[in-house]
Amino acid sequence: MGSLITMTTRRTAVKWSKRLGRYLVSQDDVRKGELLVEKLPLATGPKCNGGLLCLGCYQPNVQERCSNCGWPLCEDCDAVGAVHQHAQLECAVLKQTRFYELPEGTWYCPQLDCIMPLRLLLAKELQPTRWDNEVAPMEHHDQARRENSELWHADRVNIAQYLRGPCRLAERFSEELIMQVVGILEVNAFEARTTQGYPLRCLYPYTGILAHSCVPNTARSIHPSEGFKIRLHAMVDLAAGEQLRHSYTYTLDGTAQRQSHLLEGKFFQCQCERCLDATELQTHFSSLKCGQCTEGWLLPKLPTDKDSSWHCRACGHSTSNEEVQQLIKALQAEIGQVQALEQGSKRLEEAERLLRKYKSLLHPAHYLATSLRQLLVELYGRVQGYEMAQLTDQQLARKVELCREVLAVLNVFEPGQSRARAMHLYELHVPLVLLAKSGFIASRLSGSELRTHLVEAIDLLKECVEILRHEDETSQEGILCGVASQALKQLSVSVEGLGTELD
Repeated sequence: MGSLITMTTRRTAVKWSKRLGRYLVSQDDVRKGELLVEKLPLATGPKCNGGLLCLGCYQPNVQERCSNCGWPLCEDCDAVGAVHQHAQLECAVLKQTRFYELPEGTWYCPQLDCIMPLRLLLAKELQPTRWDNEVAPMEHHDQARRENSELWHADRVNIAQYLRGPCRLAERFSEELIMQVVGILEVNAFEARTTQGYPLRCLYPYTGILAHSCVPNTARSIHPSEGFKIRLHAMVDLAAGEQLRHSYTYTLDGTAQRQSHLLEGKFFQCQCERCLDATELQTHFSSLKCGQCTEGWLLPKLPTDKDSSWHCRACGHSTSNEEVQQLIKALQAEIGQVQALEQGSKRLEEAERLLRKYKSLLHPAHYLATSLRQLLVELYGRVQGYEMAQLTDQQLARKVELCREVLAVLNVFEPGQSRARAMHLYELHVPLVLLAKSGFIASRLSGSELRTHLVEAIDLLKECVEILRHEDETSQEGILCGVASQALKQLSVSVEGLGTELD
């Protein structure tokens, strides 16, 4: 069956294929950074398997209760009354049942698992046309979820039977429909954070059908200060009709880890170009050092097969996936121990030690080595004994090297305007500026060379700000955008002054 356009926005269209189901494409040529989609969520609510929280602002461990239904609601949210979504949606339903207080020391509140599904079910009644056109066709992987009988049974008891029983909704919603809604949320909902940083779930039916790829070409930002509006931007230039791709897993994990996450959480196996390539687009992001020769690397024979054997293309040596995973598990445990160290300077020194150790075991760009580099980028300049002003030129150069190595990986897996790229650009500009000034003071750099290095740092900051300008101002990335903007202004003034002096 051929592709069929079923819905459009100004910049995007929905198409269908037998292999992908529904997916989004660009309507016309799009430049990187341009806005593709802007939508409010159909429903928002607490994350599943969470603790006690306010049903209004998602503040955790709230002790106050709604004055109408008796369910968790902080005093501020209760005070605004009917203007709040809790009062507008589920309050009347929950008034018919009782909220049971959690025993002392209990962190999980199973009663709250029903809130987000209930809000989506109520949205179905309020917006039936939107439900039929956008939500009903969404994937819910009913059969795959049934195979996890323990989780299925818990959802059936805590959500479906609770809503149909104590909440007295049996005549309005069938068990089949409720379980379908649970699946839609599990597969398609996005996590967001409030302006105070509290986590929640949002369902965006339109952007929820974005095709997955481990090399995405779109980036999303969610704006809590605007009702959790989602904005989808192009990370790279897109041609008219090009499929829009988003990553539903962490791009800086290896293939086996990404596949496992997608299969367990999204119920599909990724078949993107990166996953099908044992070298992960020539990065060797999961490759191991061959123990039988000096030049070869161990690669999975079938990258998407979790039981695939591993082979060296140089000498032909092979080993089992079980042996490979045992090694990876041992190295992950070592990294975990380093990350858990309380003393920042010790964490930094141990991370550097592990990187040196892993040279004989892993490809230099392996994802575990990359994760250590990311940790070191964060630590250099921030921990006691390694504050930015105290770093030697050698240590500053080391931070530059680490940033560039991570950026080289991001250039392949998150090309264009990605948040991770922006944050590493910011990290890179600081040691570049300090090294340039140090070199000038020591007469190793001329005035014009100093200016060249500072202009490079300005360019990094400009790109950083350009990427992060899409983020909500209250988010971590939005705050960094403000910091980077201020640094850009100050550095630009310094360079202008330097140019006058050189003239």
